[in-house]
Amino acid sequence: ALSSAASDVYKRQAEDYLERILMLQKEGINVRSIDIAQSFNYSRASISRAISNLKNNNLIQISPNGIISLTDEGYQIANKIYQRHLLLTEFFVKLGVREETAKIDACKIEHDISEETFHAIINHIKK
Repeated sequence: ALSSAASDVYKRQAEDYLERILMLQKEGINVRSIDIAQSFNYSRASISRAISNLKNNNLIQISPNGIISLTDEGYQIANKIYQRHLLLTEFFVKLGVREETAKIDACKIEHDISEETFHAIINHIKK
């Protein structure tokens, strides 16, 4: 069995990949492994295991011509992380953080923030 730390790393990595697939799709890209590798600036070989894990966990599907699409469950995870990323980035910018730093910090926090804290931020922004 994976240690808790190892499973947290896997969860975070899986969420990052799913979010990136969603973001590339929003740009109108028919996403392939190479697109994900280039967007992360990783080698294609380094992402093949992660893509395989996502497929084995029914979070993505890969067509015969290599196009990657999110399953319903994969989309739900990706969209949750993506929405957190957008909102946290916006929140940090409103606090006076430079946009580039805000994006980097949002990416770090989006995986670990509790629902309670996230909803408190949403309610604070709405005021």
